[in-house]
Amino acid sequence: MKRPTVVRRPRHAVAERPFLVIWEATRACPLACLHCRAEALTARDPRELDGADARRVMEQSAAFGRPGPLFVITGGDPFQRADLTDLIAYGTSLGLRVAVSPSGTPTLTRENLEAVRDAGAVALSLSLDASTAARHDAFRGVPGVYERTLQGWRTARELGLKVQVNTTVTRTGLEDLADIAALVRREGAMLWSGFLLVPTGRARGMDPLAPAEIEDVLHFLYDCGAVMATKTTEGHHFRRVALQRSVLDARGERPALGPLYERLRARADDLGLFEGARRAVRRAPMDVSSGRGFVFVSHTGEVHPSGFLPLSGGNVKDRALASVYRESELFTSLRDPALLRGRCGACEYKAVCGGSRSRAHGATGDVLAADPYCAYEPGSFPYPQDVAALTESTMHRTPPVPYVPYVP
Repeated sequence: MKRPTVVRRPRHAVAERPFLVIWEATRACPLACLHCRAEALTARDPRELDGADARRVMEQSAAFGRPGPLFVITGGDPFQRADLTDLIAYGTSLGLRVAVSPSGTPTLTRENLEAVRDAGAVALSLSLDASTAARHDAFRGVPGVYERTLQGWRTARELGLKVQVNTTVTRTGLEDLADIAALVRREGAMLWSGFLLVPTGRARGMDPLAPAEIEDVLHFLYDCGAVMATKTTEGHHFRRVALQRSVLDARGERPALGPLYERLRARADDLGLFEGARRAVRRAPMDVSSGRGFVFVSHTGEVHPSGFLPLSGGNVKDRALASVYRESELFTSLRDPALLRGRCGACEYKAVCGGSRSRAHGATGDVLAADPYCAYEPGSFPYPQDVAALTESTMHRTPPVPYVPYVP
């Protein structure tokens, strides 16, 4: 009997080329989000990569080979750049799959979304951090963002763009997650991503979640995967959860979880979230992590393993992107799970999970330290042989799967 694909790996060697290249086109943005990684300002930074530099980044991304990496243009608000559609068209002409991650600002108009689509963009990602306008706009710091985001979302779908919806998981929004999930399912999205906060940028002042709460959230997101495509951002231990839940489901067992999980499930049941058609195949999480299938180019050209990890392996103005990704000590060390320390280093899932290197660095200053958001005690899962069999079959012999754009 053919085993299900529980965790997917890119079809090429991630030490040679990334699955994802994220380019921070600008840090300019009129919003004042409480968690902003970029600590965005209203004015553009004069040090930003200009059009010629941006084209070189795209050329170097395409040079990794085919299929080329998904090239995501993020910000700030990418619409603050007048050359955005020209750059999308150029990247598309190079054979890149280009996606855009705009903010819920007044620039999120039908006209701009049509221009993005016509230039060749394949997908869009939008942020929704609450199920109501009052809560979402309070988090984003500006009134009207919720309605603009919802309208932009609907317009993008009407125009044929695939839409990913990102939700930041914070203490103030924990009890709202089931309502957000119901909204995402109702409105329709290619993918819903739960972003586990990293203490960088403005998020350094936010109240962190307890590891047990994160575990409850990850299991709730796994449940949501039965009715809509669901992933995490900076929640790499979601891959561990997927493996463990697959084993438990096959044995007819349920995990022992905490009160937050029970409340989220109860609220989801009240909302009818799990009623109706189920997905024929659960979307397996992709084994991509900081510096391992993932690279981030900042607005000034610094090459980071992640947008949430403020360590650079070099700058594209004086070193080729492929050289930084393949050869810099920072990137090569992040691709070696044997270097991980603490509980992450002792964990049997370190090769498939590895924890958030961004959060480890943000919390401890050590990029190879344990992820403080993980509640799992290494060696404590009761069916290690079942997991080993799944890991072998799903990670080393994963069959080709239809392409679905993936936007962080």
